[in-house]
Amino acid sequence: MLDYLKDNYWNILIILNYVIAISAVITVVLKNINPTKTLSYIIVLVFFPFLGLLVYYLFGQEYRKNKIFSRKHVLNQTTIKSINEELEFDNKDVRRVDDYLDNKVKLVQLLYSNENSPLTLCNEIAILKNGNEKFDFLIKDLKAAKHHIHLEYYIIEDDNIGTKILDILCAKSKEGIKVRLTYDDVGSKLSSGMKRKLNDSGVSHFPFMPVLFSSFTGKMNYRNHRKIAVIDGKIAYVGGINISDEYVNNENNPIFWRDTHLRLEGEAVKSLQINFFTTWDFVSNEKLKIHTSYFPEVTCKNNVGVQIAASGPDTDWANIMEAIFTAITTAEEYVYITTPYFVPNDQIITALQVASKSGVDVRLIIPKNSDSWVVKHATNSYLEHLLEADIKVYRYTKGFIHAKTMVVDDIFSTVGTSNMDYRSFNINFEVNAFIYDIENSKILKEHFLGDLEHCEPIDQKRWVNRPKIEKFKESYCRLWSPLI
Repeated sequence: MLDYLKDNYWNILIILNYVIAISAVITVVLKNINPTKTLSYIIVLVFFPFLGLLVYYLFGQEYRKNKIFSRKHVLNQTTIKSINEELEFDNKDVRRVDDYLDNKVKLVQLLYSNENSPLTLCNEIAILKNGNEKFDFLIKDLKAAKHHIHLEYYIIEDDNIGTKILDILCAKSKEGIKVRLTYDDVGSKLSSGMKRKLNDSGVSHFPFMPVLFSSFTGKMNYRNHRKIAVIDGKIAYVGGINISDEYVNNENNPIFWRDTHLRLEGEAVKSLQINFFTTWDFVSNEKLKIHTSYFPEVTCKNNVGVQIAASGPDTDWANIMEAIFTAITTAEEYVYITTPYFVPNDQIITALQVASKSGVDVRLIIPKNSDSWVVKHATNSYLEHLLEADIKVYRYTKGFIHAKTMVVDDIFSTVGTSNMDYRSFNINFEVNAFIYDIENSKILKEHFLGDLEHCEPIDQKRWVNRPKIEKFKESYCRLWSPLI
C-alpha cells in the first residue's frame, strides 16, 4: 500500500484537487453571483490545479454572510448607542435639509439604511493636498493631544516620516496620554526594535489579521485598507495618504506622489471614532469599556454635511460602492473621478455610461504608469467602452496619482480610502467621507481641473487602433479582474 502511494502520489493529489475543485465549482454556480466572477473562478479552479484552490480559499468566501468579526460588543455599548442616537436624523430632519442637499438626499437615506451612517451637519473640513501638507497638520495635532490618540493605518513604516510620527506617539504615551495604534500586518513594515520602543513607551499596538509570511501574501488577503486618525475625539483624519516616505514629495523621492486627505473637526469625528473602536475591539480582544470622554461635545464653526461610510467583509452591504453608484446615477451636470486603480464592476461601468449618454460631463483621471502590470492592463480593457460613451479619460503623467476622490454637481464629493475597483468594493476594509457642501466640492473640482494640466487625454480613434498584443494582454488580465 505504501509503495503504491509513493509511486502514485502525484496522481492521487491531482484527483483530490479536482474532487475539491468540482465541489467548489458547484458551490460557486449555486451562489448565483456575477457571471463574470463565476466564470473567473471556474477557469482558475479547472485550469490551475492547487493554485486555483488557494485563490478560491482566499477570495471566494462570502465574508458578508460569514462575518470576519462582529461589531456587536462595541455597537451594543450604552455610550455608543447614546452617541448614535445623538447623531441620528429622523425623517423630518432629512426633509428639512432636502433643499440644501438637492437630490443627493437619496445618498443620505441609502447610507443610513445600509449601515446606520448618520448625516452630521456640524463640521469643519480642511482638504489636504499631498502628503507634505497632511503630515504637517497631523504632526502638529499629535503633539497637541491632551487625552488620547487613535491611529488605524494600512501602511505604517518606520522610515523617516514614520519614525518621526512613532516617536511622537511614544513621547505622548510617556506623558500619560492613551495611545492606541493598529496597522495592517501585510501593508506595514515595523522593525522589532520599533515595536520594542512602542512597548517600552506604553503605546498599545496590534497588527490587523497577522500573517506568517507577509512578504509572500501580498494582496491575497482581506486587508484593512483604512487610514484613520482620531485625536482627543475632536480632530480626525481620513483619506488616501498612509504613513511612509513614499508619500512625501522631496528631493529623496524620485516619483512625485499626488494624493488627497481630509482633516475634520465636528460631529463626523464621532463616526470615525466608532469605526476605530470596532477595529480595536477585534485586533486587541480587550473588550474595552468605552467612556463618554472619547466623544467630547462639539461646537459648530461651519455647517458642512458629512457622512462617514465604512465597508468591508464586516458590513452587510457594499456601502461605498452603492453610494458612488447612486451619486453617479443622480448626477445632473458633471462627475469627476480620480482613482489610482480602476477595475470597476458592471454596475459602476453602466452608471458611468448612462450618465454620460444622458448629457452629464463624465471625466476620469487614472495614472499613466501603474505599480501593477495586471491592474494596468485590466484597467485598459475598460477604457474603450468608456470612450464609446463619450466619457473623457485622462492619464496622469507628472508622477503617480493616488488620490481617491469624486466630485459631483458642485454639491457632493467624497474623499477616502476606497479605490474604484473590485477589491475596495468587496474585499478590503475601507472608509470614505461623503461631503455635502458647495465650497468643499468646488475646491475638489479645482484640484481635479488642476490635475488635468498634468494629464494626457486618451484619444478614442488612436486607442481603438492600439496594437493587438496590447488588447490580448488586456483581455487576459481582465479575466482576473474579479480576483485582483
